[in-house]
Amino acid sequence: MQVRTNRAARDTKSGPTAHRLVTGLGWGAVATVLMSVVMFLGTAVGVAPVPRPVPVALTSQTVGTPSQQVLLLLAGFAHLSYGAVAAAVLAGSVRRVSVRAGIGHGVLLWALMGLVWLPYLGWGLFGIAVSPRVAVATLVPHLVYGTTVGLGIDRHRALGADTITGRGHR
Repeated sequence: MQVRTNRAARDTKSGPTAHRLVTGLGWGAVATVLMSVVMFLGTAVGVAPVPRPVPVALTSQTVGTPSQQVLLLLAGFAHLSYGAVAAAVLAGSVRRVSVRAGIGHGVLLWALMGLVWLPYLGWGLFGIAVSPRVAVATLVPHLVYGTTVGLGIDRHRALGADTITGRGHR
């Protein structure tokens, strides 16, 4: 006798599975790329009043001043990794990732940045030492990130897509 189980039901009952974590990593990477596009565009057109994009500033502050290409490569890798892992943590820690949960997670990451990383850069809490507009200018990309993570993971779950093959697992 063969017993068939529903992977989606197993995922919600038994805690995080590799499938949920890989889904989180993937959507976190996608969301980080979209967030980065918004961030770099905001910086380029002067809407974001930061001296340089936060991931680049953090990398430079942490590792020193390598060549511009190495700095951008390290910053991009660190930011992409951070965003992917953060979404995997979300996917593995809540029963169901919704748009609301994704946005909440994005706001939580923004608060962490404003309370820890921006002061580490010498920019003050939420970047107030640079400009009061930094808080809003950094919140917007985090909302893009959270919305993308929430929509992506929720849609992925609803479609029942298999992370590796792209086929349903119902």
